[in-house]
Amino acid sequence: MSTYHSLHYHLVFSTKNRKPWIKEAWIGRLHSYLGGTLQGMDVKPLDIGGVEDHVHLLMGMKPTHRISDVVRELKKSATEWVHHEIDFAPFGWQDGYAIFSLSPDACPTVSRYIRHQKEHHQKRSFREELIKMLDRAGIQYDPTYLH
Repeated sequence: MSTYHSLHYHLVFSTKNRKPWIKEAWIGRLHSYLGGTLQGMDVKPLDIGGVEDHVHLLMGMKPTHRISDVVRELKKSATEWVHHEIDFAPFGWQDGYAIFSLSPDACPTVSRYIRHQKEHHQKRSFREELIKMLDRAGIQYDPTYLH
């Protein structure tokens, strides 16, 4: 018998110290690179978006994937890409991340949300957005790490 699965995740992580380092001139290239990196790890990128200080990824994973390994390799690879392709040595990501499991029927709503990040953040900061997502998911957090 085969293994059947439906494992979808909404991953969010920020630039180091929430610095607005991701510039409009290359944000699309970064998102494409992130998608290609996921594909290289046999993870299915469903949508990628974000603004100058963070990214959102909607992705499908296999049961054999370890979330922490995928995120670590994704952030490491993207940092190296920015250092070499964009030539911006200070760039880095925050140490942590937020990840939420999704049912398949929630994916279209999350995908729309990800695609409209620029408009969304004209009204709400990343910190406010993250707190709302954590609260909605019932995740306890230390506000010290949300600066």
